[in-house]
Amino acid sequence: MKMVSMKNLCIHFLCVLGCISSITSIGNSSDGTTDGSETWGYIEVRPRAHMFWWLYKSPNKPKHSTKPWPTILWLQGGPGSSGVGFGNFGELGPLDVDLKPRNSTWLQKADLLFVDSPVGTGYSYVEDESLFVKTDVEAAKDAVTLLKAIYSRNENIVKNPLYIFAESYGGKFAVTLALAALKAIKKGELKLQLGGVALGDSWISPEDYVLSWGPLLKDLSRIGDVALNQSNSLALKIQQQIAEGQYVNATDSWADLESYIFDSSNGVDFYNFMLDEGNDPNILTTKASRTFGKKPYAMVSETDGNDLDSVMNGPIRQKLNIIPSDIEWGGQSGGVFTAMEGDFMRPRIAEVDKLLSKGVNVTVYNGQIDLICSTKGTEAWIKKLKWDGLSSYLNMYRTPLYCDGDESTTKGYFKSYKNFAFYWILGAGHFVPVDQPCVSLEMVGSIVNTPNT
Repeated sequence: MKMVSMKNLCIHFLCVLGCISSITSIGNSSDGTTDGSETWGYIEVRPRAHMFWWLYKSPNKPKHSTKPWPTILWLQGGPGSSGVGFGNFGELGPLDVDLKPRNSTWLQKADLLFVDSPVGTGYSYVEDESLFVKTDVEAAKDAVTLLKAIYSRNENIVKNPLYIFAESYGGKFAVTLALAALKAIKKGELKLQLGGVALGDSWISPEDYVLSWGPLLKDLSRIGDVALNQSNSLALKIQQQIAEGQYVNATDSWADLESYIFDSSNGVDFYNFMLDEGNDPNILTTKASRTFGKKPYAMVSETDGNDLDSVMNGPIRQKLNIIPSDIEWGGQSGGVFTAMEGDFMRPRIAEVDKLLSKGVNVTVYNGQIDLICSTKGTEAWIKKLKWDGLSSYLNMYRTPLYCDGDESTTKGYFKSYKNFAFYWILGAGHFVPVDQPCVSLEMVGSIVNTPNT
């Protein structure tokens, strides 16, 4: 089965780019629940470029505690995947895709801020396609503008540390945003305390990930020697293109490599290498096989088959009551990826190094059975860090992780040195909070130092 170019996928989810010339601009606006537990709104981060955000206040915050209560900013991948949709309802928000309470919501450990970034993602939109960002740095600039607006109007959260959590391509957004935020904080333009950055299964070094795919799948008996040799050849071609700064060509070659691996492995699931594509039993199961371009990726529920697209363009849209009538959730996502294809394969290891050198707490966590952002690839780019604590970190033993006090089953491993930490999450694929919710929640509490409730 021949795959359609992966550039049309945006890794998680793409919808066809709609006509945007007639979109109605609403400028800055906001709304929320009557009890103040939720607020949401639009910020015009640039003229005719509108970013949507949604903030949840945690009911677990101690009423009389003087300790700061953390806020988690969640950045989704793609580029073009919606944090307000995928991260919120698909992974860690208070409600699941069936709009039922999620027992493992991260709201137990922190306030949650979801954004649809870059502009054009999810409910965010641009009035002209020329306004899509083309680089991670441009996306970070818009996100800082958003944070300035949110924090300037809400004094209650200024004293609370902000932790930037990311998944997949969102990791590249996270490190560039963190650096841009630090710069704005230093200039006095942004009143915010940056608590740290957490990179979950993040596309920090595309080179190291593509180089890992062939050897990893060969060790798992998923491909044979002939396919291994061809996969390695394509990966080396990508490595050379990246070295020469040919990032658009590298994106094209990445699509070719994914297509080849999919075909030669008889349809391995890139988000869980233990499965075939489409057989994932959890909430992130796809509705279509990996024939991209015919149908978009979609999240569906485990129970009655609700899909995220219908939920976001139906009951959630009605609840929010500020989405312009001519905006469809995910309607511009394809344009986001296309605009960024020249930055997609650019590494961001140097940005991680800069954060570490500035004393920022950086945590990396990775699902054991993820292929797209494999643990093997993550460990490879970590070893390229110039951070002065790297040697000491690499020579440390790992500590096993359990959950709910049950030490009969190992759920993961952990080690840290100074301001860097790594979590290996066993039994999890690309979507760690979904596959291993218990140990993920305990990990989050440790990262953000949630006060006792």
